[in-house]
Amino acid sequence: MDIFIKLSQFLLSLSLLIILHELGHFIPAKLFKTRVEKFYLFFDVKYSLIKKKIGETEYGIGWLPLGGYVKISGMIDESMDKEQMALPPQPWEFRSKPAYQRLIIMLGGVTVNFILAFIIYIGMAFAYGDTYIANEDLKDGLLVENKAMQNVGFQTGDHIVSVDGEKIVKFDNDLTMKVIMAKEVLIIRNGAEQAIKMPIDFVDQLSKQEKSTLLDIRRPFVIGSINDESTNKELQAKDVVVALNGQAAKYMDQAKTILENNKGKTIPATVLRNQKEEQIQVTVNNDGMLGVNLAGLSIASMEKLGYYKVSKQEFGFLESIPVGITKGKYQLVGYGKQLKMIFSPSTGAYKQVGGFKAIFDIFPNTWSWEVFWGITALLSIMLGVMNLLPIPALDGGHVMFLLYEIISGKKPSDKFLENAQMVGFVLLITLLLFANGNDIYKAIVGK
Repeated sequence: MDIFIKLSQFLLSLSLLIILHELGHFIPAKLFKTRVEKFYLFFDVKYSLIKKKIGETEYGIGWLPLGGYVKISGMIDESMDKEQMALPPQPWEFRSKPAYQRLIIMLGGVTVNFILAFIIYIGMAFAYGDTYIANEDLKDGLLVENKAMQNVGFQTGDHIVSVDGEKIVKFDNDLTMKVIMAKEVLIIRNGAEQAIKMPIDFVDQLSKQEKSTLLDIRRPFVIGSINDESTNKELQAKDVVVALNGQAAKYMDQAKTILENNKGKTIPATVLRNQKEEQIQVTVNNDGMLGVNLAGLSIASMEKLGYYKVSKQEFGFLESIPVGITKGKYQLVGYGKQLKMIFSPSTGAYKQVGGFKAIFDIFPNTWSWEVFWGITALLSIMLGVMNLLPIPALDGGHVMFLLYEIISGKKPSDKFLENAQMVGFVLLITLLLFANGNDIYKAIVGK
C-alpha cells in the first residue's frame, strides 16, 4: 500500500507538471497561428497508449514516462523531422514566424513552471498558514546524530544562531538546506558563541555516511510498548522517562548516554505517568537497553507535554500573495545555488545527482496534500530551471539561438540547428544515464 501511495503521488505530480509545461508552449503557438501536430503526456515511441486527433492536433499519452512534448510544425526538435524541414517554409510553421514570437513560444513552458510554483506557494500560505518552532524556543538546542555533521564540529545541544550571516528565526525544513550550502554557521554552545566553517566538499562527505537526519529537535523518551522478553514490567505504555539513576533525562539522547553507562545494572527511574511523577526501578540489559519500543510523538503532543511551543501564523488571501512569492523566490535562488554546487567538481555535489528514483523517494508513504503540493512546487521550479540551461534540445538551447538571431540579425542555418539538436540530445541522454546510474549505485551500496 505504501508503494502505491508513493507511486500515485509521483505520477500525479509528474503528469501535472509535464502537461502544464507543454501547455505553456501550446497556447502561445496557437495564439500566433502556429500549427501544433502533437500534444503528448509521456513519449509515444513506436506506439501510444491513448490518442485522439482533434482538429489539426493529435492528443495522446505515450508509454514511456520520461517527459512529454508538443510537436510544432517547422521546428527542429527531438522528432528530427528532416523531411518536413526540407520543404519550403509554410506560413503556419514555427520557422516562418518572427523571432520574438518564436522566443515567446519557447519560453512558454518554463514561464508556466515558475508561475505554477508561485501560485502553489501562495495557495499553501492561504490554506495551511505557516507552522514552525521559533528558534528562540529551542532552549536546549538541536539533536545532531549525523556523523558528517559531527565530524564538521556540530554537537547535540548546539543552538544555531545564523547561517552565512542570516539570522535563523525559526526551525523548519529549510534550515537543513541552508546548513548544507553554508560557508559558516554560528552556534551557541554552553553559553558561548562559536563559528563552524563548513568544508567545500560537505555534500560529498554526507554521501559517504549512512543516511540520517542532519538536524532535528530533541525528543522525549516515551514508552510505546514493553517487549515480552523485557524484565521491566513496571514500565507502562505512554510513560515519559524524565530521570535515570538520579540524572535528568529530559531527552532521549540524554537517556541513551545514561543507559550506556549503566549496562547490566538496575537503576532508579522517574517517569511521568498520567501527569504525575512515579519512582520505579528499571533493569538495563547488556546492550544498554530497557527492552521497550518507543512511541512516536507529534509536535502537537510534545507541545502538550511542555517540550516545545508551536507557532502558527495564518494569512488572508491578500496576505498570502507576498508570503508565497517570498517562498518561491527563496526556493528558486536555493535551487540555483544547488546547481552551482553540482557544476563545481570540488564540492563533490555531482555525486548526489539523482534520477527518477531520487524524485520518487521524495514523496512520503502517506498521503498529505500539503506535502504533495510543496514537493510539486519545488519540482516545478527544478523543471523550469533545468529547461533554461543553454543546452541544445532543451528550451534554453532554443532560446540561446533565438537571442543570437535577435541580437545579430542572422538566423542559424537549419543544418546547424539539426546538428546542435543532435549534440544536445546525446548530452541529455548522457546526463539522464548518469543521474539514474547514481540512483542504481546508491541502491546497491545503500547510501
